[in-house]
Amino acid sequence: MNKTVNPNELTSDDDYGPLYAARKKVYPQSVSGTFRRIKWGLMAFCLGVYYFLPFVRWNRGLGAPSQAVLIDLPNSRFYFFFIELWPQEVYYFTGLLIIAAVALFLMNSIGGRIWCGYLCPQTVWTDLFYAVERLIEGDRRERMKKDKSSDPMKLERISEIVLKHSIWLLIAWWTGGAWVLYFNDAPTLVKELVTFQAPMIAYIWIGMLTATTYVLAGYMREQVCTYMCPWPRIQAALTDEWALNVTYRYDRGEKRTSVKKAAELRALGEQVGDCVDCYQCVAVCPTGIDIRNGPQLECIQCGLCIDACDNVMTKIGRPTRLIGYDNDINIHRRQEGKPPIYRIVRPRTVVYSAIIAAVGGIMLYTLATRSLLDVNVLHDRNPIAVKLSDGSIRNAYTVRLLNKSGYDRVIAIDAQGPVNSTIHVIGVDSVTPERPMIVVPRDSTSELRLLVTAPAESNPEKSIPVRFHVTDIGLGEVASTTDNFVSP
Repeated sequence: MNKTVNPNELTSDDDYGPLYAARKKVYPQSVSGTFRRIKWGLMAFCLGVYYFLPFVRWNRGLGAPSQAVLIDLPNSRFYFFFIELWPQEVYYFTGLLIIAAVALFLMNSIGGRIWCGYLCPQTVWTDLFYAVERLIEGDRRERMKKDKSSDPMKLERISEIVLKHSIWLLIAWWTGGAWVLYFNDAPTLVKELVTFQAPMIAYIWIGMLTATTYVLAGYMREQVCTYMCPWPRIQAALTDEWALNVTYRYDRGEKRTSVKKAAELRALGEQVGDCVDCYQCVAVCPTGIDIRNGPQLECIQCGLCIDACDNVMTKIGRPTRLIGYDNDINIHRRQEGKPPIYRIVRPRTVVYSAIIAAVGGIMLYTLATRSLLDVNVLHDRNPIAVKLSDGSIRNAYTVRLLNKSGYDRVIAIDAQGPVNSTIHVIGVDSVTPERPMIVVPRDSTSELRLLVTAPAESNPEKSIPVRFHVTDIGLGEVASTTDNFVSP
């Protein structure tokens, strides 16, 4: 069959197609090759990290959690190996979100939907479910034949179906179980789950994630990428003409014909393409599309069609990479007899890299210089100030001291504001009344009510800043913050 592709008409039908189409079951064929090996490696890495990271131990000292990665919601802590983050340090999470978003933009500008094809959880788990399906029911042809069988209820077939769904459910259950282990000590929670002594919320989360993993990876599969995920629409607006996407090189492939016919035409001196219309690129595609029809929303750019095409090209003695990571600029250049050019470094990739480097650098600097002692102050709103019988002015504050270290600390409190002002901590009797001292237990916060009083002769006429200092008496470490002292 001879067909020639007009690039200008490749997506015109899709532009006016239905918003939703009934699913046609896809039977991806197994394939071997470079990109398949990359996908296996990334799948093993991603799943290995997700499933086993909660069991990695990290010694933080006596009384502290020993789990390397732990989201401790009851105590409002996040532990990541040697890093312990408090709720007041939410800006680190903001920085991580910025880096993740810009990294996604950078990947998209360099290699298209790398995230979708190799790293997205939907892709990884769907790929794993496909592997289980092939292992039990066979490859593409066998599965298609079994599904079309007029007598599907044979004992052997029922056994295969039961075994496949059992393994799917086991994987889904383990996926949900691994998730809750990030929120509690993993060995302890596993023991509680097995003995049915775990909190009910743990069982609820495991049930929810088991169900979603089973349905999304086992049944919905490519429908999630096509109809549920917003990223394909967003990434189309973020890409440019230099981004490398999985591309059918029609300049080399057209016009298509069979191997035998191509040999005859070449012998006659006629120009024919390398594509032999074998449809192997379609057979291995997990979304069931034909990459030769040009860029399509459904294409997750996993590269499996490249492997399939390379295998065919190798067998028929033609150069590989008839399908490859490329762009239309290079196709047009080759048609004009010019060599292809690749511009990985261009303004948008430089800007994205600079943002990642800047945000990452700031986060590393703040982590390296991070203080383990901190103070927050909140001025009373009602009343905002009180005039006493002797004419002095008193302002009240709520002070929160944060001791992020693993030991108790003796903290002295000072305030610099109105002239000759004094401070008093309610409920604390200190041997140095002019400089109250309190003990803040390790890895905890202490909230105090603090009064600042200015004598009548130094009453400020307007709001003036007052600066609070908290000092670790033993180590000399100081933390400060500023608020205002106001008159009534």
